[in-house]
Amino acid sequence: MLKEFRDFTMRGNVIDLAIAVIIGGAFGKIITSFVNDVLMPPIGLLLGNVDFTDLFISLNGQYFASLADAQAAGAPTINYGLFINTVIDFLIVAAVIFMMIRTVNRLHRPPTAEVTTKECPYCFSTIPPKATRCPHCTSQLQAPSGN
Repeated sequence: MLKEFRDFTMRGNVIDLAIAVIIGGAFGKIITSFVNDVLMPPIGLLLGNVDFTDLFISLNGQYFASLADAQAAGAPTINYGLFINTVIDFLIVAAVIFMMIRTVNRLHRPPTAEVTTKECPYCFSTIPPKATRCPHCTSQLQAPSGN
């Protein structure tokens, strides 16, 4: 059983997944820092010096100057400012992942094949793309574009 477990963990997919989880965790920390330390302060400044981390509702009815004060007093709170930060965090991560997948999909598209035939609009038979007259029904065709 130990050998079977070792074989399972040493397969490429498991190692790739472990590396992806580690890199994803580090990437998440970078995005969280970007949101909390770079993005939200200017947004708070534009909204009148609002610190999103101190946006909360005290459920016991008491007033607290900051979330840290409320938590130190043991007051139950709804921390909607932290929730806003987390939502922005998620949206940035989702946008980056979307752009990465979109780029990878573009790189993996097969090259478009050169057009080697076209269809006669009168008899619907297959003809060469540069033909100006259909060899099957002898209809005059429109000259190919680009000539």
